[in-house]
Amino acid sequence: MVIPSAKKPRVLAIHAHPDDIEFQCAGTLSLLQQAGCQLHLATMTAGDCGSAELQPEEIAQIRRKEARQSASVINAEYQCLEFMDLSITADTASHRRVTEAIRKTRPDIVLTAPPIDYMSDHEVTSRLVRDACFSASVPNFSTHQWDPCVPLERIPHLYYMDPMEGVDWFRNPVEPDFYINISSTYEQKKQMLACHNSQRTWLQKQHGIDEYLSSMHRWSIQRGKEIRVPFAEAFRQHTGHPYPQDNLLLAIVCQDGKGKTEQA
Repeated sequence: MVIPSAKKPRVLAIHAHPDDIEFQCAGTLSLLQQAGCQLHLATMTAGDCGSAELQPEEIAQIRRKEARQSASVINAEYQCLEFMDLSITADTASHRRVTEAIRKTRPDIVLTAPPIDYMSDHEVTSRLVRDACFSASVPNFSTHQWDPCVPLERIPHLYYMDPMEGVDWFRNPVEPDFYINISSTYEQKKQMLACHNSQRTWLQKQHGIDEYLSSMHRWSIQRGKEIRVPFAEAFRQHTGHPYPQDNLLLAIVCQDGKGKTEQA
């Protein structure tokens, strides 16, 4: 597939919390930015439960700022849908909120959380985004906004990021459909993740983990080994009826050879 130079696709990466996107697909987003795509990053929550010392609104304010700083590394816009941590639910009101966000962004490509992951916020985000990609193009589905955006012309291409450590609930491997070589953009990925300093502090306090960047580094190396490159990210494409079947994401990153890819 050849992507017309006059119209570069719009890309929306949406995950549950600030820093989830950076862990799983920031290298690919940087490649897309280099290819001229318009990038939008969104989180469902502002990370309001991510502190043992600060009150919810205090830590949320800090983490929104960190998310904007991260997005600025690749000249992306950032928005928070203002759900609450550990309280994302797959109800109609949530469906309408995510649908409106997708209509507002008008993406050609959506990258989101995997259907199965280690926590509910990630899994419910995946379901809401999947359903919203469908409903965003349905004219009679109202989002009940005071100034709603018009429906999309078509369902966007939908992709799932890796689950944490690439496994399901029972530590069975979740095999990707394809990989993207991020060796040329790994430094940008690391820079973006480093913006989320408050999350590192939280993990140290709550879980006794002080390997925020090193765990991302190890996983990027692991995925890279699977296609014999230094660093990689892996994805699955949602190709169920009636979602797009062609792999637009691969077509873009393969154009100049910088994002060498390999099918799983």
